[in-house]
Amino acid sequence: MAEVAEVADPDELAVVLGLDVGFGLLELALTHRAFAYEHGGLPTNERLEFLGDSVLGLAVTDLLYRSYPDCAESELARMRSSIVSTRALAALARTLGTEGLGRHVKLGRGEQLSGGRDKDSILADTLEALLGAVFVQCGFDVATELVERLLGESVRSARQRSAGTDWKTAMQEIAAERSLGPVTYRVEGSGPDHEREFTAVAMISGEPYGRGVGRTKKE
Repeated sequence: MAEVAEVADPDELAVVLGLDVGFGLLELALTHRAFAYEHGGLPTNERLEFLGDSVLGLAVTDLLYRSYPDCAESELARMRSSIVSTRALAALARTLGTEGLGRHVKLGRGEQLSGGRDKDSILADTLEALLGAVFVQCGFDVATELVERLLGESVRSARQRSAGTDWKTAMQEIAAERSLGPVTYRVEGSGPDHEREFTAVAMISGEPYGRGVGRTKKE
């Protein structure tokens, strides 16, 4: 039987963040709902995640607004989407500490055995919960400073990266320009629930033009 990894000390994460966040609040931010359920209905990090999502959105919006005074609202919105996407936040979470944020998250046994410590959605949600905890403990200014420290480079390069991230719209525009016909997507799932895998195929007029595989439909 596969082994369940030991959770790293939350205090190590506080050192990585460079902030004095209370141990109890930090533990709460790292508690996934599956762990809470397996241990008798403990509080989960979902409320802090909800809060952190708003803190992150406002902080990034403010940084973009000040960094790009010549950009229209639509371009700012695209840049923000690229910075706070699940994939982008998960990639950032993997850089925190020596082995990433995943080793600090309290997961249920099933999530651990199915690779939950490296799952984009769990990493992104936990990072948002951490930002929520920082907001509760230290206030918005400190939380914004942390966002700028963690995502400052992403903000500075957002204009270049966001130009080519709306792939579905770009594909529709190209297909329309070349009179190729309608763009559709065929998505099929396989495998057991705890190891589900999805295959997506981009179709133009019924012909396949690209294929991708991921753990979630969105991925």
